Amino acid sequence: MGYVSAVSVPQPRAARAAVPGGRRSLAAALLLGAAGATVVLLSAGQIWAEGTASVGGGTVPVEADGGAVTGVPTALAIVGLAALFAVFAVRRTGRTLVSALLALSGAGAALAAFLGASDSAALNAEAARISGDTAAAVAGPAYTVWPYVTAAGALLILLAGLLALRFGKTWPGMGGRYERSGAPRARKAPSTDPDRPEDLWKALDRGEDPTGTV
Repeated sequence: MGYVSAVSVPQPRAARAAVPGGRRSLAAALLLGAAGATVVLLSAGQIWAEGTASVGGGTVPVEADGGAVTGVPTALAIVGLAALFAVFAVRRTGRTLVSALLALSGAGAALAAFLGASDSAALNAEAARISGDTAAAVAGPAYTVWPYVTAAGALLILLAGLLALRFGKTWPGMGGRYERSGAPRARKAPSTDPDRPEDLWKALDRGEDPTGTV
């Protein structure tokens, strides 16, 4: 009696290349998003602006960190970090929407950092607090490089979002029902005991041959 051997059907070159390309873009998005969020969160806590304020006939140094200038980059970095990992919990349209949120978080954080790079409002507020004069203004304001470092980190988040929008459909999702290729795993058919009548009836209800013959 002859037998038939299973022969694998060769897949198109584009289909074979889709999985490695998807994995590379996935790794890049994770690295860029996580690194960008870390840079934003760390640099937003640094001194962005400094100057001096007049108090009692003298001057005292005044400083303002990124959180005092604007809290937008920090908030959006946290949103972007959450969206980065939420990408794997959704599929299809949901994945596209979350990827767009990731990109918008990076863009918004970068814009807020650029706008705050030369903002003296936080310095004036600190000068007013120290001097007790609500009309006090800081003298000789100077600005550090940290706002631009924050903006650079935010642009990494934006790039991660753009990668998710472009290649997110090829990335795997959460759940064990799917293999790496995206095909559902074959469900194991329940065993049928021919000596148990209830198993025979269940097999017949499923449309199976309980005797195992064709």
